[in-house]
Amino acid sequence: MRERGEDHSKVEACVEETFRRVGTSIRLGAPLGLGKANHIVNEFYRRACDDPGIDLQIFTALSLAAPKWSNDLERRYIEPLAERLFGGYPELAYIDPVKRGTLPDNIRVTEFYFQPGAFLGSELAQRSYTSSNYTHAVRDLLDAGINVLAQAVGAETVDGDTRYSLSCNTDLTLDIVPRLRERERQGEPIALLAQVNRELPFMYGDAAVDADYFDAVLDAPEYEFPLFGVPNRPVTTADYMIGLHVSSLVRDGGTLQIGIGSLGDAVVTMLRLRHGRNDRYRAALDDAGTLERHGELVERIGGTGTFERGLYASSEMLVHGFLELYRDRILKRKVYNHAGVQRLLNEGRITEDVTGEMLSALHEADVVSSPMTRAEFEDLKALGILRPGVTLTDGHLVSGDGARTPADLEDHASRERIAEHCLGERLKGGHIAHACFFLGPAVMYEALREMEPAERQTICMSGISYVNELYGQEELKRVQRRDARFLNAGMVATLSGAFASDGLEDGRVVSGVGGQYNFVAMAHALEDGRSILMLPSTRESGGDTISNIRFSYGHTTIPRHLRDIVVTEYGIADLRGRSDEDVATRLIEIADSRFQEELISRAKEAGKISQDYELPDHARENTPERLDAVLEPHRARGLFDRFPFGTELTQEELVLKKALTRLKETLKGRDLSELSASDFKDMVSVPDSARPYLERMDLADPQGAKETLMQRAVVFALASVNAI
Repeated sequence: MRERGEDHSKVEACVEETFRRVGTSIRLGAPLGLGKANHIVNEFYRRACDDPGIDLQIFTALSLAAPKWSNDLERRYIEPLAERLFGGYPELAYIDPVKRGTLPDNIRVTEFYFQPGAFLGSELAQRSYTSSNYTHAVRDLLDAGINVLAQAVGAETVDGDTRYSLSCNTDLTLDIVPRLRERERQGEPIALLAQVNRELPFMYGDAAVDADYFDAVLDAPEYEFPLFGVPNRPVTTADYMIGLHVSSLVRDGGTLQIGIGSLGDAVVTMLRLRHGRNDRYRAALDDAGTLERHGELVERIGGTGTFERGLYASSEMLVHGFLELYRDRILKRKVYNHAGVQRLLNEGRITEDVTGEMLSALHEADVVSSPMTRAEFEDLKALGILRPGVTLTDGHLVSGDGARTPADLEDHASRERIAEHCLGERLKGGHIAHACFFLGPAVMYEALREMEPAERQTICMSGISYVNELYGQEELKRVQRRDARFLNAGMVATLSGAFASDGLEDGRVVSGVGGQYNFVAMAHALEDGRSILMLPSTRESGGDTISNIRFSYGHTTIPRHLRDIVVTEYGIADLRGRSDEDVATRLIEIADSRFQEELISRAKEAGKISQDYELPDHARENTPERLDAVLEPHRARGLFDRFPFGTELTQEELVLKKALTRLKETLKGRDLSELSASDFKDMVSVPDSARPYLERMDLADPQGAKETLMQRAVVFALASVNAI
């Protein structure tokens, strides 16, 4: 293997060369989510399965897999869907053995973030999980001795030169590669491998790297594959009400972080409504009682007007919703890589238009000295304040037309000549977003690919050390992230203000901490930042409704001392700096009414709220029925659609998903094979209205008793959700 950039057309040769370079003890790092080099990872796995002498440990996160089925009825629903949505995506070979607990003894897989819920039933995965903040993952990988990195990359050839893009996963790669190269200089063998997939959008900025960034590049058409697209989830009434409340806490001209899923989609949809149909938005806020109950908070930290200055995104994850905000001219506030210039922009002392007044303002604010230094000159050129052809020679600015002007900003005549001969027209190099990885539906990837390069260049894919923490360029980050609103979802909130977002009381891991803790802590560190934790007040479990607001819970992701704002569908609880009693009562008042009395009783027993506390009138009708009534007239006008960004599922599939979910709840753990046709005796005939659904399930004309039973079960399920 030559020093840098060897090209391979066969994965076997690429992996064999890596063994020769590194040895048979492989500590393989693979990016989280979309950026895995699946064929390379699978070849390492295959080789280790065939050769027990190879010691392979895979370090990764968010291993993506198409949905699987556990019985024939589920197969009939999932198999055609999986083929349509995930056909051609190469499955990661280690996932099923990890789930079954059948990995060979010489192979280990360690993840710090699971595809949510995917490994709850895997004892092996649960034992191998490593809990780590996103910002600590690089440290932990280095401590584990990672010596091989395998990443999927985009490629671009211009004038015969090929460049690569880290594309969807700059997150850890940008931070770990310099450290690995330093280890290499100290004599440790390492290998950085790339697998080209031109389906990946070519992202610029920090993501664009030269060919010598890697030790080997696997580039052949047979190794390119469709990107894993995450289908849009339906946005429920509860999601929309949370999104409506949250959208009023976002300040025009501010900063936004959101995650994937229906809650993020709901927030984005409400921000778009606020900007594009402000009258309807305000009417929805009025009907929901948001301003009546929380008007002071909304006025103090948020707003209800349109986004004239726009928003900037600083979010570890670039989600589909950000592209929707960009399309609607909401995500448009650009930030620049210069703290002094950014501060003056924030203060309104300059605009993006380059003028003589800007030059004066920069000097008055001590951003530019007089005479101008070489470093300041280079900064001004990079920002487009000085024209490309201008040079600094012997203390003079020399313009492209040969005019020489002393770089003396104290002198009025010099400033006028500089303005006439040397200044550009507008600031350049601004970014509307900094992000570290992306994952979303197929239409998101298509939208990124179809963007003009200049548009994609306004999205800076960067390292996790830049986005998820303040230290390191702290002055710049603080002025860029003005009025930051960090929005994260959780599973359970306790009356102390603690939050559980990644695990269950028994210790099993649902997903992972990821960057949530980073953003919550950053909200407290930023002078005008706020953490907003979003929580549907209830969830269904085993056919029962349970509260997501508890008196206590045996697992914590966000400790109570970092409590800030919690939002449920029933309102907003501002917890920052509040007493334990205030925190408890405010959370009770945004809980579902079916559980409020129990919460009050527990809190009184523990002495955390006064014995004479009574639930206020405004919190006594926290019911799903009331919320549906609030949204009904708006839905009649075409708002609050279940799939605001569209869906990959057909109408029959949407109905079947709901019906089969209801059937599973009805069975309560029993297998369909344990039942008989008599269990569905009310379904003595198959109505014509059921036929499209039965055809989709290949049960329109059942063959034999088993298929007849499945047909009856599907008809029963459809009837239970009023679909037929």
